[in-house]
Formats: sequence, C-alpha cells, structure tokens
Amino acid sequence: QVQLVESGGGLVQAGGSLRLSCAASGRTFSRYNICWFRQAPGKEREFVSWSGGSTYYADSVKGRFTISRDNAKNTVYLQMNSLKPEDTAVYYCAAGKLTPNVMRQASWYDYWGQGTQVTVSS
Repeated sequence: QVQLVESGGGLVQAGGSLRLSCAASGRTFSRYNICWFRQAPGKEREFVSWSGGSTYYADSVKGRFTISRDNAKNTVYLQMNSLKPEDTAVYYCAAGKLTPNVMRQASWYDYWGQGTQVTVSS
C-alpha cells in the first residue's frame, strides 16, 4: 500500500516558478514509477511527467518542468519554471508499476494523491 500526498501548489504570475512535492508512505516506494498528471476545469486528466528508469515529459511542458525523486525521502518533485496560464490545473501524483508505453494512461496507476491546485495568472 502506498499513500501519496501532494503539496507546493499555489497562485503564481506567468513566468514564475513553483515546486510541487509528492510525499509517499510505504517502504516499497522505490519500486514504483511515479507520474504527474494535471486536470484543468472542464478538461480530461492529462499526462505531465514520468519518473521510472528514465524521465519523460509532455511536449507542452518539456524544457520548463523537471521531475526528480529522492528515494531516501520517499518524495518526488516537479519543478515548474516559466509557468503559463494554460498550466493552471489541479496536479496529481500517481504511483504504479508499469512500462513507459502506457505511462500516459491514468488507468494503469494504482495509487493517487488528493491533488494540489496550481493557478497561473496572466
């Protein structure tokens, strides 16, 4: 069993930065792939970034967002720079044991956090 808790969201002006954290419980955290998704109002949940043996990013955030993980702290981070109003969404972290070919599909993840709101003003 893995429990995930996101933090670090907030209100920021366009061009600003935020760092999201996803803290996990459970001794087997290092065995899980961790992904960040986001969901804007009226839109479907979308893939943002994935941390497994490698890291992957959605094209919309590539070059601006960086995912990292500290297994000793059971925490995954999402550093978000050069934020845009279109980045406004609730950001969720998710954990699962899966391969990169299905990483964009939310149904493959076993555990989810409650989400943290990110609002970028123009």
